[in-house]
Amino acid sequence: MTTRDDFTKAIAGYKTLDKTESAFVPQFEELLRYPNCYERSLLSGHLTASCWVLNHDHSQVLMLHHAKLNKWLQPGGHADGDENLLRVAQKELDEETGLSDYSLLSEKIFDIDIHDIPERKGVPAHKHYDIRFVFRASRSSSISKNHESNALEWVKLAEVPDEASLQRMVAKTMIL
Repeated sequence: MTTRDDFTKAIAGYKTLDKTESAFVPQFEELLRYPNCYERSLLSGHLTASCWVLNHDHSQVLMLHHAKLNKWLQPGGHADGDENLLRVAQKELDEETGLSDYSLLSEKIFDIDIHDIPERKGVPAHKHYDIRFVFRASRSSSISKNHESNALEWVKLAEVPDEASLQRMVAKTMIL
């Protein structure tokens, strides 16, 4: 998914058994009609990419405690004009975790989500249209948080916060 056309095709063909996630597909298709959907300048909402990073036996996931949102999330961030969402996800993984030894489990979309971001510092409330990819890394690999998070930890799947999109990814992990 290196271009808008690639991503448009991937979203159109995206299949999931989750009803909430299925309802996101036409919303992503609508967003892609905006020329600046990869940019923060689209104030109603824009594309982001994130990483679900599993340890080798898929019993834990690497999560960060987001400083601005004050909640546990997977690493990720804004596309900022880059149409290659996998590259965006990997850039965020590098920046937010310091991991250098990881592997991509699949180039296919692992999960999609649309979530609300509150107003902050003059930026109006908006939506993030998040594309998630799944990675694997060793627990013994060095990790280091950056300024965007309060903490960075390996979390047992059974202890992942009870938030719908996170639990959806936990459920998907169980069938990998």
